Amino acid sequence: MTDARAYRLARPDDGHTGAFVFSSPHSGRNYPAGFLGRSRLKGTAIRSSEDAFVDDLFAAAPRHGATLIAATAPRAFIDLNRSADELDPALILDVGRIPHNPRIASGLGVIPRVVAGGQPIYDGKIARAEAEARLIDHWHPYHTALRGLMADALHHHGRAVLIDCHSMPHEALSNRSPRPDVVLGDRFGAACGRAIMAEVEAAFHDAGLRVSRNTPFAGAYITQAYGRPARDQHAVQVEIDRALYMDEARIEKRPDFDAFAALIDRVIARIVTIGDALPLAAE
Repeated sequence: MTDARAYRLARPDDGHTGAFVFSSPHSGRNYPAGFLGRSRLKGTAIRSSEDAFVDDLFAAAPRHGATLIAATAPRAFIDLNRSADELDPALILDVGRIPHNPRIASGLGVIPRVVAGGQPIYDGKIARAEAEARLIDHWHPYHTALRGLMADALHHHGRAVLIDCHSMPHEALSNRSPRPDVVLGDRFGAACGRAIMAEVEAAFHDAGLRVSRNTPFAGAYITQAYGRPARDQHAVQVEIDRALYMDEARIEKRPDFDAFAALIDRVIARIVTIGDALPLAAE
């Protein structure tokens, strides 16, 4: 099931996995040399959309009985939190006109045209065959694995809960007061049961973090595609303020990164107990 080109999979050492799956689709940092050679962006600029070190923040998940799947390829190369058919005709040759899609229109389709701040990645277009190869090598293996993990959890535990892990630029919420440290998205209730969402929120809040829900990040493709509360399959997107654990300009871990990771470790330990006292949807 593992495809090292597309993702890394970490399971509990004892092989006993619970109902929780943690996903980090935007923390990949294996930048193909050919891609970097074609990009007009260099250094930290090409990494500005990357959820840097999020996989490290949630690395403790297997110690608490959960599975962690993390992308290897970077978001600027392929965005695993988009549908495979969100192809951008402004970037990819031989893609016909499509209905209006705000993500594609802004250059943030499954093969991104821009990184954070709207900076163009390429000088021109790329071939349709190149885009399809990225989907075959990265998108499909990642989502095949993620679907399998959710199906296994549902089969063995009667419930599957996906925690989709991301980070947000510190300035993304500069107009909000008080500024939240964490934004949880469940598609306004469509992707996660209310009781489970409330417990996820409490896990972060009780760790001393300011938490808000669904604004401005309600969850994207993964949350929408995997959240089916009526079937006891739940999905929550987690966005963490990058300034809490990294130097955004340099894309380096802060000196106190380990302390913040220990806080997230405690949050994970709390989250994986959610549902122990909640009835299953089928009951």
